Amino acid sequence: MSVYDKIFPPKTITLANGKTVQRPRSRMPLIVLVLLAMSALSVYITGFDLTVLVTRINQFFVILGQMIPPDWSYMSQVWGPLFDTIKMSLLGSVIGSLLAVPFAMVASTNIIHNNVVVSIVRLFLSIVRTLPTLVSALIATYIFGLGTLAGTTAIAVFTFAYIGKILYEEIETVDMGAFEAMEAMGATKVRAFISAIVPQVLPSYLSNCLFCFEGNVRYASILGYVGAGGLGLILNEKIGWREYPSVGMILLALFVTVFIIESISRAARKRLV
Repeated sequence: MSVYDKIFPPKTITLANGKTVQRPRSRMPLIVLVLLAMSALSVYITGFDLTVLVTRINQFFVILGQMIPPDWSYMSQVWGPLFDTIKMSLLGSVIGSLLAVPFAMVASTNIIHNNVVVSIVRLFLSIVRTLPTLVSALIATYIFGLGTLAGTTAIAVFTFAYIGKILYEEIETVDMGAFEAMEAMGATKVRAFISAIVPQVLPSYLSNCLFCFEGNVRYASILGYVGAGGLGLILNEKIGWREYPSVGMILLALFVTVFIIESISRAARKRLV
């Protein structure tokens, strides 16, 4: 008998017919012990100090207090970067979402039966998905130079990998009856995919694209830290100069923008479901 069995012995249950059976042991105590051990190891490696957090947390509210009230006169300089952020998010989301469709098709095992091809495409999507958006933007600035083109590229790369993974998982759950019937009638795989599979996944695909666009607006707001344009550029500048009222105005404009976009997107997704 293992040590775990000695500490947490299996429980026995007596049935109505007199037979005794053993109830499966719960793995929850073992899971809790592993989580506690991993948490302790993380605290040791990162040097986390709860005392410092408790004693210094008030500094956050000091800086937050300096942002209130925001500098309303600075709003005239926020409009341009704000629209750049929205444009980067929208264009990057559209490009990435469209590029993801053919890759998702090739990565679906119920559409493509060649395991080698499917594995290569899925590996490619996984590699792209693990690349942080800031790193993508930094690479894009070296290729395209400073500006919104680099930010749009970074957003498109992230959206491509994110939507691609979700889409091929959805494609694998659809009813294949119509697709197989069209192939049996001589239709090409692409034609059968467009006619039989796309109508089934289109509502959820559009919903995921809208959700991704919401997040991209927030991601795009910090891409200016690496020279990719948008609100991040002036946000980094004002934080560096400790001009916190201007920072408050930037954050307020971003909050209102994200709230409006999320409200519109939420209403649109409800109609799609």
